[in-house]
Amino acid sequence: MFGDLMGMMGKLKETQKKVEATKERLNTVLVDEQSTDGLLKVTLTANREIKSISLDDSLLEDKEHLEDNLILTLNKAIAKATQVNETELAAVAKEGMPNIPGLDSFMK
Repeated sequence: MFGDLMGMMGKLKETQKKVEATKERLNTVLVDEQSTDGLLKVTLTANREIKSISLDDSLLEDKEHLEDNLILTLNKAIAKATQVNETELAAVAKEGMPNIPGLDSFMK
């Protein structure tokens, strides 16, 4: 019994290391998004850190249009980055879960 417990603890520590490594790797995964009119482009990491914002000069003439584009485009990029982040971390976490019969039904 204790051997199983020690094995599980070792596997959990290994999984924790893999999760941390995945988080570090996600800093290098870039997510690009652009406004529907193509005048604004943003790049985020999969950890949702903004790396760049590029905008067409014409947006500087219309503050309200620029603000609307920023909000919509950043929200779309954040949603994409969040999806990538959650998918990657869930895969690593699931891989490290102990094999307990019936546990899969609770993970859905």
